[in-house]
Amino acid sequence: MQPSAQPEVLSPRTRRGRRLFDDENLDILSHVLDDFIKIPGTSIRFGLDGIMGVVPGIGDILGGVASCIIIIAAWMRGVPSVTVVRMVANIAIEVVVGSIPVLGDAFDIAWRANRRNYALLTGSMYEPRKHTIQSWIFLIVLSMVLMALMLVPMLLLAWLANGLMHALFGVEVHFPTWF
Repeated sequence: MQPSAQPEVLSPRTRRGRRLFDDENLDILSHVLDDFIKIPGTSIRFGLDGIMGVVPGIGDILGGVASCIIIIAAWMRGVPSVTVVRMVANIAIEVVVGSIPVLGDAFDIAWRANRRNYALLTGSMYEPRKHTIQSWIFLIVLSMVLMALMLVPMLLLAWLANGLMHALFGVEVHFPTWF
């Protein structure tokens, strides 16, 4: 007895979406998101990401989600992990700082995370060692800045607590010498 139906053979997924992540399409996407509109008489350019950022909360999140397309393309192309993490950090910085009213919108226009990420993607494809080292340096400096941002408020609170304890109870708290 012969089988009555033949199984359907589907082409691989990557073949169908291959053109979606071409350099040309990703360049156009980063251009549209970051700098396709020019203010006449100035060198200031902005894109949909800057326009969406004007809408409080939702605009920055939508801009961040649209920016993830370039990160997904980088991951699918085999860009080194440290560079992908740097790309995610660029988007995170843009979304977090961009959520600050007015100042964040100006930062969004100046930071241009999508253009940065596209440059990282293309650069890491053609000069992987150079961009990997730069990404490590960027992430180390970013980590140090974030640690400082966490440490400064803790030191300030400790100083205030010490002053409060001294003022209320006459007790002075002594911190270890390394602190």
